[in-house]
Amino acid sequence: MKLIVGLGNPGEQYKLTRHNIGFIFIDEYLKEKKITNFTEKYKSLFVNTNYNGDKVFYQKPLTFMNLSGEAVGEAIRFFKIDPKTELFVIYDDMDMQFGKLKIKQNGSAGGHNGIKSIISHVGNEFVRIKFGIGKPKTKEETLGFVLGKFTPEEKEVLRDSREKIFNLIDDIKDDMPTQKLMNKYNSKK
Repeated sequence: MKLIVGLGNPGEQYKLTRHNIGFIFIDEYLKEKKITNFTEKYKSLFVNTNYNGDKVFYQKPLTFMNLSGEAVGEAIRFFKIDPKTELFVIYDDMDMQFGKLKIKQNGSAGGHNGIKSIISHVGNEFVRIKFGIGKPKTKEETLGFVLGKFTPEEKEVLRDSREKIFNLIDDIKDDMPTQKLMNKYNSKK
């Protein structure tokens, strides 16, 4: 069993913002695979699929970023998913340059409120898939920056990153061990 979560905020005004990188990649991956049967469950948009006899769930919490753990926690408890080995969360990271990818097994929230919420509901041992969005010039600009739309250059990097993210999700579904995922996908720069 696998639960692959993309973090973001619901609503049109947030749709193509930096903070919604998790939603964007889940949406594009499922569209590519022609999976369109999202249902509203577990305080989220949720898809239940089978892959080679294994259950693979995709989740986009509708709780807004700061309460993402409520949605993830509900799905984890209902399906008896082991967060340490079966939970994978895709989200934005301001501490990395735009387009950089980093996979971690556990750790702190690093200031990300969505991750902080998930940790409070399921513990801190789960696989994090961080996609760099860069930083604003000043701390005061943070909210506007993460909720801001992509620049033309960023859109190009996003397009170039799709294949890597899609391959990563495929490798997760194929049971590639986390250490191998890190070796294969963590940006070298």
